[in-house]
Amino acid sequence: MNVRDVKTAVDALATAFEQFKSANDEALRQKADRGRTDPLTETKIARLNNELDNLRSGLDRTRASLSRSARGMPRSTDGTPLAAEHKVAFRAYLRKGDDAGLGDIERKALSVGSDPEGGYVVTREMSDKIVSTIFESSPVREFATVQSVSSDALDLLVDKDEAGAGWAAEQEARAETDTPDVAKISIPVNELYAEPRATQKLVDDANIDIEAWLAGKVAEKFARTESAAFINGTGVGQPRGILTYPSGTAWGEVEQINSGNASALTADGLVNLNYALKTDYALNGAWLMQRASVGEVRRLKDANNQYLWQPGLGQGAPDLLLGRPVAQAADMPAVAANALVIAFGDFRQAYQIVDRIGVRVLRDPFTAKPYVKFYTTKRTGGDVVNFEAIKLQKIAA
Repeated sequence: MNVRDVKTAVDALATAFEQFKSANDEALRQKADRGRTDPLTETKIARLNNELDNLRSGLDRTRASLSRSARGMPRSTDGTPLAAEHKVAFRAYLRKGDDAGLGDIERKALSVGSDPEGGYVVTREMSDKIVSTIFESSPVREFATVQSVSSDALDLLVDKDEAGAGWAAEQEARAETDTPDVAKISIPVNELYAEPRATQKLVDDANIDIEAWLAGKVAEKFARTESAAFINGTGVGQPRGILTYPSGTAWGEVEQINSGNASALTADGLVNLNYALKTDYALNGAWLMQRASVGEVRRLKDANNQYLWQPGLGQGAPDLLLGRPVAQAADMPAVAANALVIAFGDFRQAYQIVDRIGVRVLRDPFTAKPYVKFYTTKRTGGDVVNFEAIKLQKIAA
């Protein structure tokens, strides 16, 4: 991959969007003239919608590939021989279950405690790969605040409102003003696990990079599982999702803005959602919705006949809706009556993700013979910490 590949992808995306706009404009004219849209035109719009999605995904992959090439291969943060020694010993553990010396190495490194019963901390290169893959796969992680901790929870002090103030003449009595309300919240880390397995023959095969295989399998599972929880999680034994709070403007509530139509997204609804957010949050805001909703949003125009959605064509530029980045999340609901289909907010202020340091692996060659199971765990939590910084679009009149 090179810069020329990026330019080619950008040009293709721009061309496809012009074709999409032309087809959608034709559909609007047909509806105005005949009261309906030609099915062939709708088919063309659907095809171009898919093409835009595919081109965007390809462009993102190309840019990510260039970025990884620029960074080079992952390296240990301290570069000591002990890290290399740990890597060799860990691979021996994955292949043969040989933990001789591995516990001593981890004690020397002063890493979080591990033992044969609780599993061993994965190598730094492998842990980085897992976290990196999750980051690229989970849109909430891309925009939220992520904090790593060595304990079982992250405790935060949250300022829920502001101090009172008032005017007074020089000799006038001063009344007592309101005191800010500061609350303490705790976000626990919950265990996220995966248990891929392989035959002993595969594990023994020197041509198979068992470490890369394990990282890939686990990263995919973790990414899909935690991404769903950040949106719809119950908060019981898992992160609490952004869609699970009651509607309102008080603390502990997330305001829901109606779309203006009982069964569809509208341009006015999106504009109202945008302006429901306070200015400072909106300036750092991002939109979160599923792929099908993006296809609907692409067709909407403002009062000046301008499309609300625009493709990101600059270097590293995201697609934009009303000037703010758009991220796709498969776990957001589809457009339907009363569904919460779009989240808009400053997710860095609104949502806190907590990761317990370390990804662990426990090798089990006994319980599923002839397979070797790799019980892999990662502890993660998440919750809304600023309810003013996020708003939701509800499909309702």
